[in-house]
Amino acid sequence: MARRFDEYCPVANALSIVGERWALLIVRELLRGPRRYTDLTAGLPGIGTKVLATRLRELEDGGVVQRRKLPPPAASTVYELTEYGHGLEEVIHAIARWGARSLGLPKCKDDLDPEWGLNAFRALLYPERARGLTETHVVRIDDDAFTVRLVDGRLKVDVGAVAEPDLEIATDMATFFELASGDLPPREALEARRLRIEGDPEALERFFRVFSFAPRIEPAADEARFARA
Repeated sequence: MARRFDEYCPVANALSIVGERWALLIVRELLRGPRRYTDLTAGLPGIGTKVLATRLRELEDGGVVQRRKLPPPAASTVYELTEYGHGLEEVIHAIARWGARSLGLPKCKDDLDPEWGLNAFRALLYPERARGLTETHVVRIDDDAFTVRLVDGRLKVDVGAVAEPDLEIATDMATFFELASGDLPPREALEARRLRIEGDPEALERFFRVFSFAPRIEPAADEARFARA
């Protein structure tokens, strides 16, 4: 386990388990499913093999990661999240939404993993706003296409486009970012021809209410101002 803090605090305890550099990025990779050591190395550019081995050992000690031997013919060892480790998915998505606001747009196509949308739409999902919805969307962002399905509020994302979705959206990364952040209303983007749709404009507005950078709770500063009013 990583270094501990000298206080009784759940945040401090969490950081003693996943607070070291690379730890949460390893968790991010394992949220996609079990990975071999070589898969993790490929998915984490710049990590040294000794550092990866150390972090995996620390995450195992913390009950976040476990090893499993695949049956023949694969017969290789994979790393996967424990049930406790899967509890970090919500944490990773919250950090992703927060970090995206200051990250800026990718400088070139090579900066993006071809499957970047698989994690992005999960992070953007606002579960309370999706409750009860069953819709299929095809989202084309520059040269990438993703099928984003909601089934009674549950999300499934795939690379590529299905035929005859309820709504199809085509736009560029800059416009998508502005829409998801709430800086650009969907109707304005449509009127300015910054995106194209096939489907109901109301479905477009609903999509960006459900997939959003919006905070899931009111900021503490707002609560303090309300209390003083």
